[in-house]
Amino acid sequence: MNLRPATAADVESIRKVARKSLTASYGHVLDETRLADAVEKWYAADDVDEAVTDPDTVFPVAVVDDAVVAFAEGYVVDRRVRVGEIDWIHVHPDHRERGIGSALLERLESALRDRDADSIEGRVLVDNEAGGVFYEREGYEPSGERVVEVDTEQFDQRHYRKQIDHDDVLREGVYETSDGETVYVDFSTGDRGSAAPFYAAYDDAGHENRYGYFCGNCEGTNVAIDTMDAVECLDCDNRRQPSRWDAAY
Repeated sequence: MNLRPATAADVESIRKVARKSLTASYGHVLDETRLADAVEKWYAADDVDEAVTDPDTVFPVAVVDDAVVAFAEGYVVDRRVRVGEIDWIHVHPDHRERGIGSALLERLESALRDRDADSIEGRVLVDNEAGGVFYEREGYEPSGERVVEVDTEQFDQRHYRKQIDHDDVLREGVYETSDGETVYVDFSTGDRGSAAPFYAAYDDAGHENRYGYFCGNCEGTNVAIDTMDAVECLDCDNRRQPSRWDAAY
């Protein structure tokens, strides 16, 4: 098994691994049509090509007998601390339980650490029990849950975090909207946007009543969400793709 950075020549192989991996992990809870739609939505050829050539994205692949059998994707986002986010770790089902996922995660963690990440975060649907076991075995701790929507069906998603530097403390922010409302922003739950992260905003300091999203680019709350959980700031065109509901096989 060899690990190397992904290239544009790997795009179709990556798409194939994603389809096989998602089917193996979620075939018991999602039908074939939804899984196929997910692959096309998140792994469109142009999007994968852009990701593997983006210098801000860490995208290693695992190669066995000259074939790509697994891949991982991550990057660093600036919140109030620098967070390494894992978008995906996928291993073809024929090559699981051989240490490939752990090797990819180690490569990803090393690269994110070199980019001064203070913590690293992944997420996985609760229904993917193997994914949760994988993260906990690798030293990650559950850091919360949220409900995500796949088409029109809702699923519980669990977040995992590994702290790299314990000296930094995540801070909260209090902002006033253009309508004179006060919102409380939780900078520990940001989602990557095209220009800057989107953060969870609440009506109350205890973060119990969700207000919506706070745009980290223009520091505004005029943010729209569509039925596929895509997010767009209407003031500055900062965008987040439809929710990626899993970050591990």
